[in-house]
Amino acid sequence: MEKKLIEFKNIVKEFDGKLVLKGVSLDIYENEFVTLLGPSGCGKTTLLRILGGFLEPTEGHVLFDGQDISKVPPYKREINTVFQKYALFPHMNVYNNIAFGLKIKKEPKDIIEQKVMRMLKLVNLEDYADRNVTEMSGGQQQRVAIARALVNEPSVLLLDEPLGALDHKLRQEMQHELKRIQQEVGITFIFVTHDQEEALTMSDKIVVMKEGEIQQIGSPTDIYNEPVNEYVANFIGESNIIDGVMLEDYKVMFEDKVFDCVDFGFDKNEAVDVVIRPEDLDIVPRTEGKLRGIVKSVLFKGVHYETVVETKLGTAITVKMVVKNGKPVFNAEANEKMSANDFYLDTADVDELDAATIIARADAQAWNPDTDEFVSIKDVVYQIKKENGTYPVTFSTAAGTSVTVNMIVKDENRVANKEYEEEIFAVNFFKNADEITESIALDTDLKTWANASAWSLEDGKAVEITNVHYDFDPETITPGVYDVTFSTEGYEYKVDTTDKYEVGDIVGLSFQPEDIHIMSKN
Repeated sequence: MEKKLIEFKNIVKEFDGKLVLKGVSLDIYENEFVTLLGPSGCGKTTLLRILGGFLEPTEGHVLFDGQDISKVPPYKREINTVFQKYALFPHMNVYNNIAFGLKIKKEPKDIIEQKVMRMLKLVNLEDYADRNVTEMSGGQQQRVAIARALVNEPSVLLLDEPLGALDHKLRQEMQHELKRIQQEVGITFIFVTHDQEEALTMSDKIVVMKEGEIQQIGSPTDIYNEPVNEYVANFIGESNIIDGVMLEDYKVMFEDKVFDCVDFGFDKNEAVDVVIRPEDLDIVPRTEGKLRGIVKSVLFKGVHYETVVETKLGTAITVKMVVKNGKPVFNAEANEKMSANDFYLDTADVDELDAATIIARADAQAWNPDTDEFVSIKDVVYQIKKENGTYPVTFSTAAGTSVTVNMIVKDENRVANKEYEEEIFAVNFFKNADEITESIALDTDLKTWANASAWSLEDGKAVEITNVHYDFDPETITPGVYDVTFSTEGYEYKVDTTDKYEVGDIVGLSFQPEDIHIMSKN
């Protein structure tokens, strides 16, 4: 069983009243290569410096091999650090830089020579012992810094973005070198970086951080293939993230289609995020695709083409909202108030019209102004034809309070998107300004008032209207006519492929159940 070497217990660090670490707890085991990964300012270097003894935590404890070292000075910890700028002694050659710590410890000269030569061999600098460090390349200087840290035989080596000063090609070479060195010396490496490629290449365990908190801990494979949230998915490589619903174990629905997947343990019908990596998608003939779309852009990336496929543009419809400052009718004798709005009606709905529907569409209501209790609407009087026109309708209570408004009959207002086999419907509507300002969930109310709905032309199933757009301020709206647009969600997928497609190509997208990764929205 692996031995637990380092324990961070609820580490809090505050600088000038600002929390940099917010209760971080983390276990690190012997011989692990652990990477603290995150953007600048996430707290990863602060955590490393607390472990090295250069900072004290505001709260919490650091345990090393079971002992609390929170108050132990750096030089008494079995930990050495390699910094980004290496901090080599420019007046010394390579040999003396590496030997410096051993000489301070007063170790015998022959032991020093044995250890230094072993380190030079480990970092492939056997022929550079007498070279002045100022005459060496960045990569060579970094190897000297690593050798100087390792020659003291620490239990843990801390590396604070040591590859940051190197060019891309040299960074890639040193990533492999660092992993090889760690495996050969058999000690724990804790590496800090904001570079996802470095973390994935070298690590046994990755700790993803954001704003002083740990988001996920796992192997590179787990972090990449099974991110726990949208932040991790986007930070570790490119991701296509789509809204979905986990119908049951191994069944997920997105883009109104049901797909097999390998995930389980979610609640039935739980809203989830679906992640598909660009390299897991294949572009195929349209008829063979599980999804169908149009190529929107193609970008050559050297080894592959980054191709964006739009599977659904989203279907939109715009209606008119007529806002009035209508005041309710007041029947003083009966102590009742009553209000109703003009409303639009499709000719197709005339045959199914009844009193309850008219009351709902006109938002007709009566109430006692003293108690605010509703009063029943007893009568709805109207005459209507199945043709375009304006028809009065009168609502009244048993006490004789009444309001007359207009039903405006027009041809159906709907938009069919044949390309994506989708249709959306909504009607123009009337509202009082007070109803707008007092709405608690305006997007939902606007959809209700406009009777907005959408459905698939393939199977008739309902499609969710996800976007409601308007350009008025609900809190300061004044009488007038306003555009309100309802639309279904559009989807774009980024695909990495070695095949070149042209913008405008009609294609299909294919993927396997194991390519779908499910994340809880919580």
